[in-house]
Amino acid sequence: MQNYGIKQRDIAVSIILSIVTCGIYAIYWFICVTDDMGKLSNDSRLKGGTCFLLTLVTCGIYEFYWAYLMGKASYNAKTERKLPANDNSVIYLILQLFGLGIVVYALAQNDINDMVQAN
Repeated sequence: MQNYGIKQRDIAVSIILSIVTCGIYAIYWFICVTDDMGKLSNDSRLKGGTCFLLTLVTCGIYEFYWAYLMGKASYNAKTERKLPANDNSVIYLILQLFGLGIVVYALAQNDINDMVQAN
C-alpha cells in the first residue's frame, strides 16, 4: 500500500495551534486531513479545498456529511490495509453535530497516523 508521501502530524500540537491561531490552523488542518484521507482511501470526494469551500458555501452543513465520509473512508482504507478497523462514521457525525469538529479532526488524524505508521 502506498502512503503518497503523507507524513504523520502530532495531534496535540495541531490542537494547540488551532486554539492559539483562533481557528486559522484548524482550517489548514481540515484541508490536510481531508486530502490525506482521500489519498489513503482512494476516495475522489475527499479533496480538502473542495470540501472546505462546500462547507463555507453551505454555512457549515456540508461538514456533517464530510464527517460521515471521513469515518467511512477511514474504515475502508484501514480494511484495505488489513488493519484493525471500526466503522466510526456515525460517531464522527454525532461529534460534528455537537460542535466537536476538532475532535473529528483529531480522530481522523489518528487514523491517518496509524495507516502511515503501518506502512
